[in-house]
Amino acid sequence: MAAAEQKKSYQVIKAFKGLNTKANRTAIGEDEFSWLENAQPVGNSNLRITPVQSVIKSGGNNVTFSSSTIHLSSANIDIRDFVLQFGADGSAQYYNITNGVKGNIAAPGYFSGTGIETAQYDNSKVFILDRQKGLYLWDGNVTLTVGSVGLIALTNVGSGYTSVPTVTISGPDEPGGEQATATCSIGVAGSGNAVTSVSLTNAGSGYTNAANLVVTFSGGGGSGAAALAEIATFQQGTVAIAVINSGNGYTNGTLPVTVAGGGGTGAAGTAIVRNNAVQVVVMTNYGQNYTNNANITATISGGGGSGANLKAVINNEPNVGVATFSGRVWVAYGRTVAYSASISPTDFTSVSAGTVVITDSTLHGNIQQLLSANNFLYIFGDDSINVFSDVRVDTNGFTIFTNTNVSASVGSQRANAIFPYFRSVLFMNDYGVYALVGSTTSKLSDPLDGMFQYIDFNSPIYGGQVLINNILCAAFNFRYYDNLFSNSYRYIQAVFFEKKWFLTSQGNDLKYVTSVPIGGKIALYGVANDTLFKLYNDTSNSISSIVQTALLPLSDPIRTKQALKFGIEATLGQGGILNVTVDSENGSSPVYDLQNVITWYNNSNTTIPWQNVNNTVISWVGGTGYQLYKSDAMQWGKYLGLTQRSNSAGFVINTYEFEHELRVRF
Repeated sequence: MAAAEQKKSYQVIKAFKGLNTKANRTAIGEDEFSWLENAQPVGNSNLRITPVQSVIKSGGNNVTFSSSTIHLSSANIDIRDFVLQFGADGSAQYYNITNGVKGNIAAPGYFSGTGIETAQYDNSKVFILDRQKGLYLWDGNVTLTVGSVGLIALTNVGSGYTSVPTVTISGPDEPGGEQATATCSIGVAGSGNAVTSVSLTNAGSGYTNAANLVVTFSGGGGSGAAALAEIATFQQGTVAIAVINSGNGYTNGTLPVTVAGGGGTGAAGTAIVRNNAVQVVVMTNYGQNYTNNANITATISGGGGSGANLKAVINNEPNVGVATFSGRVWVAYGRTVAYSASISPTDFTSVSAGTVVITDSTLHGNIQQLLSANNFLYIFGDDSINVFSDVRVDTNGFTIFTNTNVSASVGSQRANAIFPYFRSVLFMNDYGVYALVGSTTSKLSDPLDGMFQYIDFNSPIYGGQVLINNILCAAFNFRYYDNLFSNSYRYIQAVFFEKKWFLTSQGNDLKYVTSVPIGGKIALYGVANDTLFKLYNDTSNSISSIVQTALLPLSDPIRTKQALKFGIEATLGQGGILNVTVDSENGSSPVYDLQNVITWYNNSNTTIPWQNVNNTVISWVGGTGYQLYKSDAMQWGKYLGLTQRSNSAGFVINTYEFEHELRVRF
């Protein structure tokens, strides 16, 4: 009597739910994927192969920057869209997306070549923060040190003024800089009507040398008024001097102040004496390369008095973040955030400018980054987030705002992997990707938990928004050790949308990326080997994709299954070749090559190549549109699945199908 035929069973996968690396391949959902690279799970029966990157050209040549990239960002100035590149040699260049021209922002050595951040101010300028050298701006044509005029201190109030004199400040040192302006007030002081105060109306820009900075008074019927001014700077390694005790008995006027110790050079100041006491010290030179606060001193020379006590303080905190928010520029260093005045984005001295130090214990260490989004200024620490909001000026001219801690346990050191996404802020740290919505943080990256141990956090990590297949996605770019397929490091992107994750690979050396909104759409540009690319841009050229399904229990996890056949339904716009293995917990089958490309052979079984008029070999495609790839299968195990590789472009996977027979239990 013949044995009964084994009953054939079938499994169909259509509801594509995205990547899940958190659980073992045998334990993830049957509609999830253990690896999903360059294939976007748009929806049920719609697993769409992503476009590949395309190199950007200018004048027919690849856009390649002259120095190794250390930072990439974007800006819009006067309705011109730019990608901004900063080099390790201290240079900076731009690519004008609007007209396809590459140009220079700064020559080598202008910046320090490390630690650059940028922020756009309206559509007229970009503020550039150098970790060491301080704050700069670029208006699309000229690059300037912000170098604004700071403190203006009267050295002589003068006398005999019957009307307010005109205050004139000497011009900036850098060509293209903005002229600083100020006004003064008069009143009864000492022997008659005198100048009582000086107020900046425009702090200017492009001032770099305090020795050239001169303040003069003219008109008003009086004489004798004089003042000294400082240049405001965020340069690291500079010195400021505070008056701890004014002393007494000093001759009114100015006295030199010398600085000793601290490990740097050049710092010097002028003490201003009024009413026979030291009122303030104006820095005539901030110096450079100071590092040691423990042994630095500041000493007054002459004047005949006694008791004055000065304290020299080194600015040794690196600049870490710049943002524009509520009409102002905000700069972070150490635990401090400085903000510009309400009247000018380069004025960090006037009454409405100031600084705030975050003293709360929720900030462990220093500030890591600033981000302006959703009507808030976000201040990121290692494991905390504060928000500033409701910025306004009170009746005395001082700026006030609310400062609220919204996270005391989660933050990020990855300054360039923090960006807005819809009404939330997404950020990546060393243990996950999180969304901040209002005052609530939530983890988004549970499906990626199996990957974080293989991410190289010593290499650049960048992120941004991008449209892929016309869907707004969030992409995080990082260097990853691929222990599944290549056993080597390469740069990949973890992409998030609609509560799903998938991976892309847009170039193995793609270190830096930046989002650029263009014409109502958001693109992602990147740099690999200092050449500029537009990501997800080319739908016709080949791209390497890998899709690895779950290992499916096929409704009965305790029984062994014999794979008989598998099928892949796809929609094609051109030829498509798939290389597929049937997998189980025991290993993988030989590779099955599936294709709808027709190969022509002659009587000797030799391939006949077809060429067009340009002598280019062309392929014959056995139909486009819907195709069913199918094959017999040789594999067995308690769990079965597929690994699909392809270098073909522009196709969509609609369904995965399995035919199998049940075998022995246990």
